[in-house]
Amino acid sequence: VQLLLQVLICRNEAEKCLIETSINSLRISLKVKQADELENILTKKFLRFLSMRAEAFQVLRRKPGQGYDISFLITNYHCEEMQKHKLIDFIVQFMEDIDKEISELKMSVNTRGRLVATEFLKQFI
Repeated sequence: VQLLLQVLICRNEAEKCLIETSINSLRISLKVKQADELENILTKKFLRFLSMRAEAFQVLRRKPGQGYDISFLITNYHCEEMQKHKLIDFIVQFMEDIDKEISELKMSVNTRGRLVATEFLKQFI
């Protein structure tokens, strides 16, 4: 596949988006913010869960581009068969929601950990 154009958009080293175009396709690769080890684990598990269901998303690749957490591949077939604005909306919404989902998962894990620790320590009081 001959690449025509690559655009790298970086918020910082931990968050970036690579857009690669070719004659009949477009690949969007995302690196999701992972501030600590818990976010790293949650991100890997969550994105692995999504990639195992890649066929349900149609444009989601099973294996992300090297150095990225998740990739989308949009071909000319997708542009012909789907509404382009809906496709763009899906990817933008995904990018907005992924950080929120990871934060909610992190809060849930911390809350459960706090409850478990509290129950465990009650036996010593």
